[in-house]
Amino acid sequence: MFKTLGKKFSDWERKWRYSFGNDITDPEERRKAKWHYNMFDHAFLRVPWTNFYPVSVGVWRSNQPTHKRFMRYRDLGIKSVINLRGTDPRAHYLFEEESCRILGLKLHNTKLWARAAANRENIVAVLDLMRSVERPFMFHCKSGADRAGFCAAMYQIVFDGFSVEEAKRQLSIKFIHLKWSKTGVQGYILDVFQARQAKGEIDFETWLRTEYDHEVIQSGFDSKSPPAQIA
Repeated sequence: MFKTLGKKFSDWERKWRYSFGNDITDPEERRKAKWHYNMFDHAFLRVPWTNFYPVSVGVWRSNQPTHKRFMRYRDLGIKSVINLRGTDPRAHYLFEEESCRILGLKLHNTKLWARAAANRENIVAVLDLMRSVERPFMFHCKSGADRAGFCAAMYQIVFDGFSVEEAKRQLSIKFIHLKWSKTGVQGYILDVFQARQAKGEIDFETWLRTEYDHEVIQSGFDSKSPPAQIA
């Protein structure tokens, strides 16, 4: 009975949460959207806590910025923003798109997942954006811990020639990355690549573009398989 009641409440809460927050043009709806943004996307936490750190020369990682933070980043000289959360009809994306448009920042959208291994197409899309967007640039996810951490490590390995061990520092408790949780799959991807290197030299980008299989990696992570077993 309690399980059924819990599901009904969860379904009601989800339906209510998604019933507003998708209009920032009407003054009344915009007020609701701001409330939605702060409460359901936890924007109020990201006023003092930014998770904003340099990754390389002219490249930064961050959690989801507020408008005032976008202003500061523009003033730092940042030209482009890579949004790792994808496009969305909800307030967090609508406000971001508005901020970038007002401030003259070029917004590029792609989608990764914090608690799951992203597919090859989406990871390669991030690499292609990193190579092509106007610099300086920043990329962000929601918390700046997991998707941003993986992308920071990927950037350092592919573009700066860091070792995997060095790049793994981008996925650490410093950035509130909890490797023992489901988000640990981001670091597991790097572990599998390391195990693959032990079987024969291959660079990270080539491996991502030709051998990487998100379903195999996710299955290995979920079953706690040693990376060498699935590399």
